[in-house]
Amino acid sequence: MASIKIPTPLRQYTGNNAEITVSGATVGEALNDLTTRYPALRPHLYDGDQLRNFVNVFVGDEDIRFLYELDTPIDDSTKLRIIPAIAGG
Repeated sequence: MASIKIPTPLRQYTGNNAEITVSGATVGEALNDLTTRYPALRPHLYDGDQLRNFVNVFVGDEDIRFLYELDTPIDDSTKLRIIPAIAGG
């Protein structure tokens, strides 16, 4: 099964798990599996059915926005990372 690395600020919504094994054939299905198991995480990742603008998801070193977005195919060996954008001033 694929896995998703959870950034420290979001771990409070996943029972403090740093990495979670998920099922799915696409990034969207994997994220759906994740947010189904951890529903408190969903509003931090999604605005309706779309990923929030400040949430970046990577398959390996590739940003899914430059691939097929949520339709990006994955397999059992895929390592996903959620990286929230950080703003400051």
